[in-house]
Amino acid sequence: MEPTLPLPRLKSTALHTLVIHLGVADDGALPGACGRAIHAQVLDWFRLADPAISEAIHQSQESPLSLSGLMGKRRKAEVRAGDEFYFRIGLLDGSLIEPLLSGLEKWGDKAFSLAKCPFIFRSINMLPGTDPWVGSSDYALLAKIPVASDDLTLKLLSPTSFKLNSGQGIQPFPLPESVFGSLHRRWNIFAPDEWRFPKIQWSGLVSDYDLKTQKIKMENSVEIGAVGWVRYRFPDPEQARIATILAHFAFFAGVGRKTAMGMGQVLLQQHEV
Repeated sequence: MEPTLPLPRLKSTALHTLVIHLGVADDGALPGACGRAIHAQVLDWFRLADPAISEAIHQSQESPLSLSGLMGKRRKAEVRAGDEFYFRIGLLDGSLIEPLLSGLEKWGDKAFSLAKCPFIFRSINMLPGTDPWVGSSDYALLAKIPVASDDLTLKLLSPTSFKLNSGQGIQPFPLPESVFGSLHRRWNIFAPDEWRFPKIQWSGLVSDYDLKTQKIKMENSVEIGAVGWVRYRFPDPEQARIATILAHFAFFAGVGRKTAMGMGQVLLQQHEV
């Protein structure tokens, strides 16, 4: 196995989510499995700005990116030139926004292919408040959330699954220890030292849910994960505080496996289901 390349040291503790708007360049078949293609294209944009950053992201054990799948209005089996699509990028390292924007500027309006369908880059939306998918925060701000909740509901917007600790299989049901353990691990990898959390033996409970399994195609495989919503209750006040912080972090990081390939896109539900 190739050694993992270290990402450049954090220059910013900011968190960002951006929306990339695309246009279909020519009539063709409806894109299907785009997760890996979107990931590869985003790395190409980073590579134009700094090949070392692109390679470090590619080799990293825990990606500093979360990526949605391709979203937009779809016909049954085709797209036409001019059709509009978009996808979301979450950045867990604030220093990555500058090379991403630089790479997009250098790329310009050149066409690129996602699942054999040609697209062109149209615009980037990074202004919070203009799109529900766009947001920004900071590790310190999230860590100081003034009000903790012992009752949290997460909406799983794309198939979500988890690798078992034993390494012997994949679990699609979002158990509290799987969801918040995943978020805890990612937080501690990317957050500054002073905001990292100690080891936690999660004692939260699933109090309600409406879930189903859904398949998502990758290039050479089909993944199965849960979509829908799930409510958690945390009787322990300190765990409730940390879980609240991590539930807000999930908007940027995603949850579970393959979050850089379109899986595990999550929103914290702010009102009663």
